Amino acid sequence: MGRLSRRVRALKIRFTAPDAESPMQVRTVTREEQLAAEEPLEIRLGHQPFSVTMRTPGDDFDLVAGFLLSEGVIWEPGQLISERFCAGEDENGMQTFNVVEAQLRPDVALPDTAAARNVYTTSSCGICGTASIDAVRKASRHPVADGGTAPMVDAALLASLPDELRTGQKLFEKTGGVHAAGLYSADGHLLYLREDVGRHNAVDKVLGAALRDGRLPLHNTVLQVSGRASFELVQKAAMAGVPVLAAVSAPSSLAVELAAESGVTLVGFSRGTSMNVYSHPGRIGGTGA
Repeated sequence: MGRLSRRVRALKIRFTAPDAESPMQVRTVTREEQLAAEEPLEIRLGHQPFSVTMRTPGDDFDLVAGFLLSEGVIWEPGQLISERFCAGEDENGMQTFNVVEAQLRPDVALPDTAAARNVYTTSSCGICGTASIDAVRKASRHPVADGGTAPMVDAALLASLPDELRTGQKLFEKTGGVHAAGLYSADGHLLYLREDVGRHNAVDKVLGAALRDGRLPLHNTVLQVSGRASFELVQKAAMAGVPVLAAVSAPSSLAVELAAESGVTLVGFSRGTSMNVYSHPGRIGGTGA
């Protein structure tokens, strides 16, 4: 398995603030820094290439399962017969673990691998290879339950999740360069936590782990993410039946639109003492509203 981080040499530059008696000084030192790893992962369906994404190595089978769920290819664990690493060698002939072959159940309809989705995808964008705008929106086999009206999660509990997520970010603690996604039960119990240089990859890893464990649909759960709430993250939550998606930063306008449309409670700017609820606020209890 590839390493989660790499050590590199960097020139560290420090500035000392000037005062009345001395000017600003600059000090430099060369030292090793630990950075999050980023490597390509090729996803194959059988022997057919499907997609290439940039990711942090680790939990790759979860990533592939979650990616296939998000793409609407599979929606239950029995449809994914097996996953295995194959091919992929570096210049020294060592296995790179950068190719995963997924074997699907014979009755699963294969996606059109000739479409433009079969292209390179960066770690910052998970839908860049989608062939058309119409193909971005996908129907979930696990629609969000109850239409988003019944209180499900306490507001104070929801506000505590960003700090809870942060305490579990071991790779971020080392590198400062990865996103995180945590799936929690409605009472705040952590079910899965994953980190990756791509925020969409972190979410795919969490949802893929839940799918492989047979937990879908993910009703009565909360998906907490460390960054902003994009359209794509809302869609991934909806595809898995997650009713509440909370982010520490802002949502996009299209993310709010999709959340309202798909029944997802979307929370942004969740930072311990305050939060904004953009859609289906009826799921948030303990507000006195």
